[in-house]
Amino acid sequence: MTNITPPRQIPLDLGHEPGYSRDDLIVTASNMAAVDIVDRWPGWISPVVVLAGPTGSGKTHLAAVWKAESNAIVVDARNIGPASGEKGPFLIDDIGDASIDEGGLFHLINSVRQSGSSLLMTSRKWPANWPVTLPDLASRLKAATTVEIGEPDDMLLSGVLYKLFADRQVAVDPNVISFLVSHIERSLSTANHIVERLDKAALEKKAKITRSLAASVVTAIDEGQAAFDL
Repeated sequence: MTNITPPRQIPLDLGHEPGYSRDDLIVTASNMAAVDIVDRWPGWISPVVVLAGPTGSGKTHLAAVWKAESNAIVVDARNIGPASGEKGPFLIDDIGDASIDEGGLFHLINSVRQSGSSLLMTSRKWPANWPVTLPDLASRLKAATTVEIGEPDDMLLSGVLYKLFADRQVAVDPNVISFLVSHIERSLSTANHIVERLDKAALEKKAKITRSLAASVVTAIDEGQAAFDL
């Protein structure tokens, strides 16, 4: 008698995107100051605010919340000049690692200050570490309000994982969340990636997401990254 292996179920990619609304925002000690200043707009003391924090700390989420509230114009850090003629508010996401239109940023900051508008920038670095050579611009950046966002703490990472699973209508036991919190990179982007991989693996196996499955997926990701690093 011939054994027939049942066909492997291939899950459909339904495009589960993380929510970037204010209601989706989880607030803990690691991001409380940044959330507070976003919520305080338009009553900012300084018209220019910088949110600085590591990759995956939630800067893009906060920027999206502020953009939705302020209807801000998104500006490219490498080509800021054309925005100077607009009324604003303005948003520059992920500035500081690559080249900056220094003259454009200097004039934009001046325009924002004179018009009473607002400029929010997000960065992985503090402004003092940006590749800025224009002294007048460096002076303007020193006057900006810079708020640090820390790496996700246990509470934030747990909340994000629960929410990401809930977005996919997947219920998981607390021991799975505890395992993931202690074994994955502390970033929101990694949390989104691991939830996606676990959901896919569970659908393929037609099984629940257990601690054992989570461990196997985390190990596979770690080994894949190690091979890539080599």
